[in-house]
Amino acid sequence: MPGARGWGYDGVSPFAVFEEYGGPAALQRFVDAAHGLGLAVALDVVYNHLGPDGNYLGAFGPYFTPVHETPWGAAINLDQPHSGQVRRYLADCALRWFRDFHVDVLRLDAVHAFHDDSPEPFLAQLSRETAELSLELGRPLSLVAESDLNDPLLVTPLEKGGLGQTAQWADDVHHALHAYLTGERDGLYADFGSIETLNKAFQQVFVHDGGFSTFRGRPWGRPVPAEMDRRRFVVFASNHDQVGNRAAGDRPSATLSPGGLAASLALILLSPFTPLLFQGEEYGETRPFQFFSNHAEPLATSVREGRVREFAAHGWDARAIPDPQDPATFLASKLAPTQAGALPEWTRKVMAARHLTTASGAWERHPVSVTERGAKQLTMTGPVLVHANLSDEPVAYEGRPLAVFGDVAVDGARFTLRPDAVALVRA
Repeated sequence: MPGARGWGYDGVSPFAVFEEYGGPAALQRFVDAAHGLGLAVALDVVYNHLGPDGNYLGAFGPYFTPVHETPWGAAINLDQPHSGQVRRYLADCALRWFRDFHVDVLRLDAVHAFHDDSPEPFLAQLSRETAELSLELGRPLSLVAESDLNDPLLVTPLEKGGLGQTAQWADDVHHALHAYLTGERDGLYADFGSIETLNKAFQQVFVHDGGFSTFRGRPWGRPVPAEMDRRRFVVFASNHDQVGNRAAGDRPSATLSPGGLAASLALILLSPFTPLLFQGEEYGETRPFQFFSNHAEPLATSVREGRVREFAAHGWDARAIPDPQDPATFLASKLAPTQAGALPEWTRKVMAARHLTTASGAWERHPVSVTERGAKQLTMTGPVLVHANLSDEPVAYEGRPLAVFGDVAVDGARFTLRPDAVALVRA
């Protein structure tokens, strides 16, 4: 990666660790420290393209092919002549993070950009070799794929004809929740926002599961089998893409009410999926996470002007779009942990309540659904019920809550949630 700062998606040496962020020794110390605290470490790796600055890999062999195109140009050669050596190079790189750095999980960036018609697709090969290494090392190793395809084949086991990934991103859950809570309907949110769409996302994972996608202009996706373990899908209310790829890098916390944030955390953490919290989300961080880079000219100007053109097409004033090359953009994106009222304590309560969902058969006994009793009066069922009153009127419920964010009145077996309040109830 060029320069002294960046998101890490402009890499040109896949085996290298960025020296400006500490180099190999610092990464190894970080992994050891995390393991000492009982934490696994996931590393985001980018094998679908290389950055534009210093990308000389193609000079050493047929690492790219013009037969397939990606948003970054010629695709990585995974299925054309001499692709075997290219696949070996990428697989060895991935396995190295597991073997030499003791990383536990690899998050594979944008695998929909892997154009691969091989008898054994590269993702299947990597799944097979990761499983073999896991047996050799005697510890679990996982692959999590980011994909825009809405295809459960990614997480279908190899022996059932799938690609064998441990888990995959589920953007539709984010889109459904974000559009419902914020009211945004532009661009990719065009088909989201209703309670029915939110319920479908929580029950069936993909909203676009074969039907028409307005944003894409064509049918999209495939349905997820009812019996497929929902923990194979990683869900979130925020992540680096959904925040950083906005024009101003603004988080939902910049506009949502405290109750809206509390509801967002509860729905994600108490869903049947594998939840992800974006840095600072657990305490309500409001500082933006903006796109930043440190390219040399003339690429610096191209990136700056390209960003302006991209968002100007959506009506943004160029003066409101942060300059990715300005060090101030990078500094503005750093965390500034300020305790946002009771939100950190609420997050701890919700995480404690999640333990109730891990009991054997909990989701079979208490299947998930999301309903409205009135405008912005939300209930998610499951092993733990989430009641959120985001309306302007108090709402009464049956049952004594386990935990409450916001004001609540309790009278025997009935409790009343004030506006902008959320309660957790044992199912």
